[in-house]
Amino acid sequence: MTAAAPSVEELEAQERRLVLPRFTYDDAWALGSLLVELARERRAPVAIDITRGGQQLFHAALPGSTPDNDAWIDRKRRVVERYGCSSYLVGARFRAKGTTFEDSSRLDPDTYAAHGGAFPLAVEGAGVIGAVVVSGLPQVEDHALVVEALERFIAA
Repeated sequence: MTAAAPSVEELEAQERRLVLPRFTYDDAWALGSLLVELARERRAPVAIDITRGGQQLFHAALPGSTPDNDAWIDRKRRVVERYGCSSYLVGARFRAKGTTFEDSSRLDPDTYAAHGGAFPLAVEGAGVIGAVVVSGLPQVEDHALVVEALERFIAA
């Protein structure tokens, strides 16, 4: 699966659309399990992580993933926590200005990564309460996998 790079406008529309009515411990398990199922169908060598309020509620590492994927998860999740939007959108906004996150954010690239794969868990009436993150594929594919899972999760 090679997904096309979405525009800033498309990324912003995804975030407006993918807002949850609630997000419980059981929801974290269901969303994480859905991501594992989708990744296994594609034989994707990814690690998956879901946090809410600073607490890790779900983590899975599939065959082919490595400890580096966990480091990427942490760096991408920190971007969501700091900016309140997807790590891919943050990077795309910098690219749209003709620069890069690494060159212009003034944040340590060993701590923050504005690469696709981390998406905010936004709850109606509460805002961003956590993040769902995938690492192991090219960034546009990490992002697309999370978006697909959230779309299916919300539709269920």
